[in-house]
Amino acid sequence: MEIHIHKNEKNLLPPADLAAEIQKLQEELIHERERNLRTLADFKNYRRRIECEGNKIAEVSKRKMLLSLLDIVDDMEKALQCATDAEQPLVKGMQIIYQKLLALLETYRVLPFESVGTPFNHNLHEAIAMAKHKESEQGTVIDELRRGYLWNNELLRTAQVRVAG
Repeated sequence: MEIHIHKNEKNLLPPADLAAEIQKLQEELIHERERNLRTLADFKNYRRRIECEGNKIAEVSKRKMLLSLLDIVDDMEKALQCATDAEQPLVKGMQIIYQKLLALLETYRVLPFESVGTPFNHNLHEAIAMAKHKESEQGTVIDELRRGYLWNNELLRTAQVRVAG
């Protein structure tokens, strides 16, 4: 059988080995599907990684902000300890602001933990000094110089303490 093709006409007849051509196209289709699935999986992993990194950055920023607020809490506690007359309007106002700040921190799950009378724990406490204390066992926290805080039940800031020695 002879096929005449003119200059401007294309050969639109099927290839001689149709089964081989179909097999080749099916393999290409399978390869392209697999490549597409790998690309989608890579993109999902990329999105997950970026989201996780964004969450970590936000967590670090929140931590820095909360630590800054705790410095203010410390300053307010020192000021209130120095106040001589708790009935003065200025002192009362500071106490109200202090309570509001503590309540705000509590809404973000920032809570102080108790140290005095507990055994020294290097994970929670920073020993500033050791002192002789007759009523306490050696290694017991006898005084808190700076309060420690937990955030979401994890350590946010260690407590600075004096330990019985």
